[in-house]
Amino acid sequence: MISLDPLKQEYLELLSKNYKNRYAAFTEIINLSAILNLPKGTEHFISDIHGEYEAFCHILNNCSGVIRDKVDYYFTQFTEEQKGNLCTLIYYPNEKMDILYKEGALDEAWFRENLLHLIELARYLSSKYTRSKVRRAIGHEFNYILDELLHSKEAEDNQRSRYHASIINSIIETRSSHHFITSLCSLIKRLAVDHLHIVGDIFDRGPHPDYILDLLMNYHSLDIQWGNHDILWMGAACGSDVCVATAVRNCIFYKCYSLLEKTYGVSIRPLIAFAEKNYTSDETYTAVQKAISIIIFKLQGLLIKRNKNLKMESRLFLDKINYDKGTVNIDGVDYELKFNEFPTIDRNDPYKLSEEENIIVKDLVDDFIHSKRLQEHTDFLYSHGSIYKTFNGNLLCHGCIPLQEDGSFQTIHCQGRYLKGKAYLDYCDLMARKARSTHSQESLDYMWFLWCGLRSPLSGRVIKTFERTMLIDKETYHEPRDPYYTQTFKEEVCKKILFEFGLDTKGHIINGHTPIKVKDGEKPVRANGRLVVIDGGFCKAYHKTTGIAGYTLIFSSHALILKAHKPFDSLEQALEGNSDIKSEISLLEGFEQRMMIEKTDDGIKILRNIEMLKELLKAYREGRIQEKTVNTYII
Repeated sequence: MISLDPLKQEYLELLSKNYKNRYAAFTEIINLSAILNLPKGTEHFISDIHGEYEAFCHILNNCSGVIRDKVDYYFTQFTEEQKGNLCTLIYYPNEKMDILYKEGALDEAWFRENLLHLIELARYLSSKYTRSKVRRAIGHEFNYILDELLHSKEAEDNQRSRYHASIINSIIETRSSHHFITSLCSLIKRLAVDHLHIVGDIFDRGPHPDYILDLLMNYHSLDIQWGNHDILWMGAACGSDVCVATAVRNCIFYKCYSLLEKTYGVSIRPLIAFAEKNYTSDETYTAVQKAISIIIFKLQGLLIKRNKNLKMESRLFLDKINYDKGTVNIDGVDYELKFNEFPTIDRNDPYKLSEEENIIVKDLVDDFIHSKRLQEHTDFLYSHGSIYKTFNGNLLCHGCIPLQEDGSFQTIHCQGRYLKGKAYLDYCDLMARKARSTHSQESLDYMWFLWCGLRSPLSGRVIKTFERTMLIDKETYHEPRDPYYTQTFKEEVCKKILFEFGLDTKGHIINGHTPIKVKDGEKPVRANGRLVVIDGGFCKAYHKTTGIAGYTLIFSSHALILKAHKPFDSLEQALEGNSDIKSEISLLEGFEQRMMIEKTDDGIKILRNIEMLKELLKAYREGRIQEKTVNTYII
């Protein structure tokens, strides 16, 4: 008997438990080899959603225009009105049918016509997938019936045609058309986009990151690259007092009180009562805005002092305030403060929390830790997210990879080690997970650093909360950024980064985080296409700054396409007037040959599986591994 490497032998024996004989092995080899020759699924990239649920929901429903593109391509005989009606039905089936029901338009002819159109479109979209994958996508309830309808053909014999027509008739007669239409619309959206990438920042500014997370938790296939706003809320959920205070402050300044109190059960009433007792509201800030800001500056100062390795001493300000003059000295310059009201600050120990502030912070932290819904959302962010991801030749990272001024990787001190590039981002990921698993003070503090640190891959800039809150002089608001944001206009720097992460230099770096000011002539594509920034301003607060309402990226088997979106009107207008998000399309890269699964990350894994299955098949034939339930036919 031929001897094998012990580890390889052990692996083959484990593999034989799933493929018990040669017939199971070569059947799977045939199946996997066929899958390699199917087109790759379409990937959809979105970033910087910032709680804007309605706009995000529409982008997800129309798959960044992929649905409309498919309808335009397939239903060439349709008028624009017919295409619009069909698309709106696919985007919002229940809402659209409710409106039509009230108008008395839902008759048998309407149901029959739209069922047939949806089946045609679903059949067209399903052609790039295996039948087993399509069945899984359909769902349990109507799996058999829809599977039959999707695989009917125009050229089938009369008996078969009558069989499929009978299914349609029965659906209408049993008054189940509504359910089948809803399922078909869901299937079409699922087939149009095979995998979703969220490149950071679900939280803050907009009112409903909770709705967005609920939606994502039911999405069929996705990954998340944490943004600095996400890591802030994750740190808060893990128990970081400074992250809690900052998240509360963001909600107060953006008037998202409902998110705190109704959604996550975080009471800010004690904070409001404390603020109204100790501070006054003026034309600049309310009392509660002042109170939470001072609490944050104290907590930040305490964190910076106990973490010398973060080298953020330049962000200490409370000990530099002249409380009599109402100024603060920064780098030798005295700046006038917006308000000079500090009733809770001990001038001899300005970073010390008062007794009342301590109680408020502890209660807020307790609310965050015990919020069931927030903890569920945080668990989801951890299970589906990471600091960065490599996927099908592309590097996805919300912010940056810290660089030096010459474009080389910045070396950063990390717990006695000096790390850079990929190793440093891996360390950041590890520290974020440590905050969840151990709740150690060091890891919790690191979550705040990831939120706002200059060398944080999620931030990459000095976030000047103190200056923007406290100083009149707007010249101080400028936030220094990591050299990454200028160096990555150079193709050679981007190629070096791709190589560092084990990728082909023909791949792409995909970032969010930095809104592209289209109205000022800024471009999202840099370094000859090697880097793409897809933060175009999803958040309504950025629309005037950017001039658009966000970018999305589509990576299909034919091309890599960037879409710049105009602001979304409203759900009502989408339903009543079939209004869609208008988009400008840019082709980043077209493929001479259609990209097949063989060229993807999944394809590489499948090829490895095929090789091992071939080894198992050989071992069966040579008698080195015993088969189970072998057929009488010997091959």
